[in-house]
Amino acid sequence: MTEPSYYSPSGGLPPQTDLTTDRAVFTEAYAVLPRGTMRDIVTSALPFWEKTRTWIIARPLSGFAETFSQYVVEVSPGGGSDKPEPDPGAEGVLFVVSGSLRLKVGLDEHLMEAGGYAYLPAGARWTLRVDDEAAEPATFHWIRKAYEPVDGIDPPEAFVTHERDVDASPMPGTNGAWSTQRFVDPLDVRHDMHVTIVTFEPGGVIPFPETHVMEHGLYVLEGKAVYLLNKDWVEVQAGDFMWLRAFCPQACYAGGPGRFRYLLYKDVNRHAKLSRHFL
Repeated sequence: MTEPSYYSPSGGLPPQTDLTTDRAVFTEAYAVLPRGTMRDIVTSALPFWEKTRTWIIARPLSGFAETFSQYVVEVSPGGGSDKPEPDPGAEGVLFVVSGSLRLKVGLDEHLMEAGGYAYLPAGARWTLRVDDEAAEPATFHWIRKAYEPVDGIDPPEAFVTHERDVDASPMPGTNGAWSTQRFVDPLDVRHDMHVTIVTFEPGGVIPFPETHVMEHGLYVLEGKAVYLLNKDWVEVQAGDFMWLRAFCPQACYAGGPGRFRYLLYKDVNRHAKLSRHFL
């Protein structure tokens, strides 16, 4: 198995001599935030987080993401939070892309390094810290969603794992050119979101325009590809983020030279919400 590699932003600011034109796109059906947009001046500080800066790359917003928010969080040595999540109804997934951190969930403490994955159910008590003596900051993705409970179905439990411990499932008929690492059972209806890692070997494709009800957030961890977003073929590379609205047609061609991998969010396993108006 090829050793995983993950892109994480470094911030900074381009020189005054650089061209302003880039690949950033915002439409009613999709958005592309190239890695070059993730600069120092667009970071946010979060309440009760110390020595931390955050790129907020998706948030619920009319005409943009509807079901989730996604952050890229950089925590310097000695930083972290003892009150990380302000919303008791929010579940979360953490995926570490660089450095190491200590995640405490209840009474259990976990050392998480690049490739580490944690699911945090709504109402979970957790803290996150980077050691004072750490050689570098820790960077991780934090995907948040308002959990949708179902009467008669217990909510899922917290768990911590690593991507190397999760087998990749090849898509049928692809000879392994397209595979997905699923961290929860797709048929487990306790979960109302999936965060997976999708991998394409060079030459791998999505051979039809997927058009479905699930909203997506895609952060490219490694490699490059050409992605169909609605009617447009867009080049994307490691560090880019894509948001796809529900029913936005999508396909992919990974031309190489290396594999193409992304962290994928989608909302699942719940009825469509209906608006009811009474006279």
